[in-house]
Amino acid sequence: MKKTILIVEDEHILREISKDYFLDAGCDVLEARDGTEAIDLFENFSVDLIILDIMMPKLDGWSVCKRIREKSVVPIIILTARSDEEDTLLGFELGADDYVTKPYSPRVLLARAKRLLTSHSPTPNKNEHTLTSQHIEVNLQSHSVKVDGKQIALTHTEFEILTYLMMNKNIVITREQLINQVWGYEYDGDDRTINTHMRNLRNKLGTSAKQIKTMVRAGYKFEEKS
Repeated sequence: MKKTILIVEDEHILREISKDYFLDAGCDVLEARDGTEAIDLFENFSVDLIILDIMMPKLDGWSVCKRIREKSVVPIIILTARSDEEDTLLGFELGADDYVTKPYSPRVLLARAKRLLTSHSPTPNKNEHTLTSQHIEVNLQSHSVKVDGKQIALTHTEFEILTYLMMNKNIVITREQLINQVWGYEYDGDDRTINTHMRNLRNKLGTSAKQIKTMVRAGYKFEEKS
């Protein structure tokens, strides 16, 4: 099945170049010139991934990201200037899954998009579609998570982090292992990026977040007591 990509970018040339790369990759593409158009297209079409510029007329990328996250966990890649580290972190706080800095290579953008569209989590036995631990239940087919029987909305990246840790219960996962598994070897962020995603995940898990232990100078461990 073809994937539908929504490209939200007010610069016509950048939007067209990115669109051509995704069309060549076999995707369908929707284009928005500003935040208002982006919301309208998102609400009227089925979208598999959103590429979202931050600085736009009418409605900026922050507002678009926040409004979409109120309704959906569709993967979002934000486009930001390399010097604006705080912008990147704010994007993650609002629920973005990844970012690409301007000026960027369309090939890198396409690679990041493919990573989000194709889960990097280890493939479980085909008959094992659910991960459970105490009050947490993860459905690997529907990409849904329940805590105490109530469904919570995780971003694609948060889901991958939780799934990878749960598949390796009681094993210390280094930051390098987590980066390679969730972001891939092309990752160029820093510790603050990982910390932000982990903080968001823990906040959503509530009291169950205590199962994710930070191992000083080592990494993380999903702890399940026998």
